[in-house]
Amino acid sequence: MTGGEVEPGQIGVDRPPGAVTSKLSSVEVGSVAMVAGVVSGAASVGRRLSDLGFLPGTAVRVVRRAPLGDPTVYELRGYQLCLRRAEASRIQVVRGDAKGS
Repeated sequence: MTGGEVEPGQIGVDRPPGAVTSKLSSVEVGSVAMVAGVVSGAASVGRRLSDLGFLPGTAVRVVRRAPLGDPTVYELRGYQLCLRRAEASRIQVVRGDAKGS
């Protein structure tokens, strides 16, 4: 499948051709990633994540993780929110090269 096509069960996948996506839950603290899409699922969690601002092209910075690794604080669109690993794993991202900012 080439970049820009929507895979079954995903909302708004938008990534450059050849870009490799990963789960937001696997991005390291301090790193920045760009949202490629949200995997829809039971209980409309995918839709709710989109409503919270996890839209294709949105930059997300991983701020910090709880001592036991769950939940994690993310910064996007001028605000911060906490997501558990299960919810963050529904968000497909393209990792950025930038650290920090």
